Amino acid sequence: MASADIEIREAGPGDLPALLDLYRHLQPDDPDMDEDLARTRFAQMLGHPGLAVLLALSDGVPVSTITLIVIPNLTRGGAPYALIENVVTAAAHRKRGHAGALIRHGFARAWDRGCYKVMLLSGSKDPATLDFYRRCGFVQDKTGFQIRRPAGL
Repeated sequence: MASADIEIREAGPGDLPALLDLYRHLQPDDPDMDEDLARTRFAQMLGHPGLAVLLALSDGVPVSTITLIVIPNLTRGGAPYALIENVVTAAAHRKRGHAGALIRHGFARAWDRGCYKVMLLSGSKDPATLDFYRRCGFVQDKTGFQIRRPAGL
């Protein structure tokens, strides 16, 4: 359940350190990224049309994030679609409504931009995580596929 003290806003350049800390909760085994590369990648993300990194704050501190990207489309009468990725909440702030509030905010932004659907892929097999996404409104009625870059390429 969301609490009244959740503030949601788009991330800006000054939020990079907090985002990198949050992403540690998502992928704790990822190697540290070079600071210059991180700044460059984040600037590219912030400048990418249709992409928004959204933050939920508690007492002014970023505690949860999602990335929302709206993708132009030539099917469905030209209606775009959206993808939500990198959903993460700091461990100490989980089960307080932050991620759910962000996802609902992402839905609203997608609908405001005329999207006909919002997709999310999760690598989690944890039933609680999958139930969380269902409670947010997602339905598991498609089959997802991925391929990872082969080592050495």
